[in-house]
Amino acid sequence: MSIYLRNFIRFVMLVLIQGLLLNTLSQRWWPSPGALPPFIPFIYPLFILLLPLATPVWFMLVAGFVLGISIDAFMDTGGMHAAACVLMAFSRMSVLAALLPRKLRDYGNVTPSVKMMGWTPFLTYAAILLLMHHVVYFIMEIWNIHSMIYLLTKTLLTLVTSILFVVIYAMLFSHSISKSD
Repeated sequence: MSIYLRNFIRFVMLVLIQGLLLNTLSQRWWPSPGALPPFIPFIYPLFILLLPLATPVWFMLVAGFVLGISIDAFMDTGGMHAAACVLMAFSRMSVLAALLPRKLRDYGNVTPSVKMMGWTPFLTYAAILLLMHHVVYFIMEIWNIHSMIYLLTKTLLTLVTSILFVVIYAMLFSHSISKSD
């Protein structure tokens, strides 16, 4: 399957799963209502995380904006996801350059994966970019300095859950994706 078709299908599937399934589920880690804030796990940033290394920056920025606006349309959040995704797409190459041993151009059109990077660098890469995304999104959502503990708790819970989804995705799909690259 063409890498372009595969990424287009991944884009559509992640947006639909996020928009139609995960956004309708309000998660709590503990059943008592006042313990921790409700949160929604975000899996759609996987699209940006899994774009090939040879993807031009301009395309990542446009794709991040389209991805964010698509989620904003589902959640009625007025561009907050778009802003967080564009920042994530902009920072992606810097994070990869810091984590990978060779220059990025030496890798060609390879997709970042556990098989290519190893578990620790891949999870570090995902955690850094997801943390950036979540912090930007939740600062715009909450926008109150007096709610710093609430902001940090919600960001941490969403980050842990999102990384859990990244690990599940990597375990399910990294073998089949890596074979076809």
